[in-house]
Amino acid sequence: MPGNSKRRGAMRKDGTKKGMVVGSGGQRRRALQGKGPTPPAEMRPGHPAARKAARAGTSAGKSGKGGGGSRAAAGHRRKPGDGETPETVLGRNPVVECLRAGVPATALHVAIGTTTDERVAEAVHLAADAGISILEVPRHDLDRIAGGALHQGLALQVPPYAYAHPDELLEIASESPEPGLIVALDGVTDPRNLGAVVRSVSAFGGHGVVVPQRRAAGMTAVAWRTSAGTAARLPVARATNLTRTLREYATAGFMVAGLDAEGSVSLDDFELAADPLVLVIGSEGKGLSRLVKQTCDVTVSIPMAGPVESLNASVAAGVVLAEIARQRRH
Repeated sequence: MPGNSKRRGAMRKDGTKKGMVVGSGGQRRRALQGKGPTPPAEMRPGHPAARKAARAGTSAGKSGKGGGGSRAAAGHRRKPGDGETPETVLGRNPVVECLRAGVPATALHVAIGTTTDERVAEAVHLAADAGISILEVPRHDLDRIAGGALHQGLALQVPPYAYAHPDELLEIASESPEPGLIVALDGVTDPRNLGAVVRSVSAFGGHGVVVPQRRAAGMTAVAWRTSAGTAARLPVARATNLTRTLREYATAGFMVAGLDAEGSVSLDDFELAADPLVLVIGSEGKGLSRLVKQTCDVTVSIPMAGPVESLNASVAAGVVLAEIARQRRH
């Protein structure tokens, strides 16, 4: 029809034909904008080359460091827990215990209409003193946050723990007037054991704790609470490969001593306490894994008078650390 042919042949004022604009989908205002050239691999966040470049930069910073510079460089390697999500502590007693221990929470959720007792009042007071956000929420919102678990009207939001890099423990030890003392846990899966070990290491002058990234307890709110707040002062590092980390510590001049029921040396005859030392503690029952045990310079047993086959990991750590501290005082 004549009307249609006229539309197809319509002209703009500048003499060009109306119609589609190439690459715009026919709509110039909606045209896609290019993102520019693809950046090099070492500049792409999350790319292995970028991580390698970051490690190289950190090593360069270490080689030219002063005393305080090494701590600053090491601090930049701390990052919240490797893909872990925030943790929610539920219930009046657990929430109050976490707040008393100084667990670094971000928000306290209180259900509207919750009956106030001493625990609720203390939780609100402690959160306010610590600068933690206090949020009154409908009970059904708190039910959703708790995933159906019992919350008693209180929930505490805890961010993932910021683990140190294993190299940071070496740097901290190098700045100490005392010989380095690091505790590594091999296969310890109970966070209460981890928290108790952190507390003992801090009490007996250690410089940090190393845990494997997989199949091991992490610094959860339970571990932090068991540490009685010492986790705020003692760094906990997470190793991608514990055996490789122990070898790196050995290369740095540390002796590696594994605690083992069939140890080659009794704690009474242990003579390495005065040296820079990594004490490796295995899980109760299984003990040290094969590769970790092969990495140790010596294995140490605790002499016991009773028929007990093995001690709890945190108890064993406390016994040996106390002996190491005693020998270092003399």
